[in-house]
Amino acid sequence: MTYQEAIDYLYRCAPAFHNVGPGAYKEGLANTLALDDHFGHPHRHYRTIHITGTNGKGSCAHTLAAVLQSAGYRTGLYTSPHLLDFSERIRVNGTPIPHSYVADFVERERDFFEPLHPSFFEVTTALAFRYFADEKVDVAVVEVGLGGRLDCTNIIRPDVSVITNISLEHTALLGDTLEQIAYEKAGIIKADTPVVIGEALPETHPVFVARANELHAPLIFAESTENKDVLEHLEMQLKGAYQQKNARTILTTANVLRQRGYDIPDESVRQGFAHVCDLTGLMGRWQQVYQHPTVVCDIGHNPGGLHENILQLNQEPCRQLRLVLGFVNDKDIRPVLNALPKDAVYYLTQPSVSRALSSHTLYALARCYGLAGHEYASVSEAYQTAKNDAAPDDFIYVGGSNFVVADFLKTIE
Repeated sequence: MTYQEAIDYLYRCAPAFHNVGPGAYKEGLANTLALDDHFGHPHRHYRTIHITGTNGKGSCAHTLAAVLQSAGYRTGLYTSPHLLDFSERIRVNGTPIPHSYVADFVERERDFFEPLHPSFFEVTTALAFRYFADEKVDVAVVEVGLGGRLDCTNIIRPDVSVITNISLEHTALLGDTLEQIAYEKAGIIKADTPVVIGEALPETHPVFVARANELHAPLIFAESTENKDVLEHLEMQLKGAYQQKNARTILTTANVLRQRGYDIPDESVRQGFAHVCDLTGLMGRWQQVYQHPTVVCDIGHNPGGLHENILQLNQEPCRQLRLVLGFVNDKDIRPVLNALPKDAVYYLTQPSVSRALSSHTLYALARCYGLAGHEYASVSEAYQTAKNDAAPDDFIYVGGSNFVVADFLKTIE
């Protein structure tokens, strides 16, 4: 079995959320526990850090991994989704899992997992945990796939749990209030294990306090910690304005890890922040790919993440703002469209996935909110048109969905 055959097989036999949406979600941990038992509980052979939240969990996971790598720890990193290649999801010291390992794993283990009818994420989580054990990592930074309480990563016993923030997302699965979503995310809090909260709201604060008290878990709110002096002197490779909030969460978590016996010098923290993309391969976070005109892409795709990006776009000094936007069809994008700048030029498109919101539908919606532009059948066509239209001092933003950014990065690769 080749690598591509293995990936095609997983997508075909184990539904992937990023392809089919909520239909791929499997509630409960029965499959996860069966897979974990079959592979000998590999996550017990290394230390772990567990991260959930609505926005920022990917940036926090990658930056913490970069800090740990800089401190000399052999570091596993498990995140999702990928942008260009599946192997991005599973890394050791920044290097993606070898294609041969993925192909051999699927071919060798398919007879076991096929009768379970697992989801794509259940299989890939088992793959990641087994690979980290085989690679003898010291520590693995593990990002939750969806929610927390019933996520298949939630079998680990981490040294620290991290909840970055809460806003409305996946409401059909996690609940349609901030309190309900916070309850699901708080499911990663473990007994007697410290938990760092990046941002708390009046609706979510009591949820976190109640769960932490119930489990006697030390609760640390990053907003209340003294990191201002450090933040002012950090060189950050990630340039999105929202990364300041993530940085506070990461610094607080690093201090908790020190209290738990990790040797993390200040210089390793600085190196991790300054070189996170180089060390871990992180892409798509206010990533500038071109100058004159400035071209930036960002995977922000829910109301919270897009709100932060819109705030930053409104501050960008440029002659003309040009937005290449596309979305998936299972999100209510009306609040986003209402908040977008009216004086920008819009290139409305659709990503190359089955869940895509058609560019025609997006164009009709955008007109209702006074957004001027045209529709394009592909991200590539939309971007190339924006690039051709732009003057050297214009600003082009590409986003709205992970999949739009993925198509864009493939276009320029």
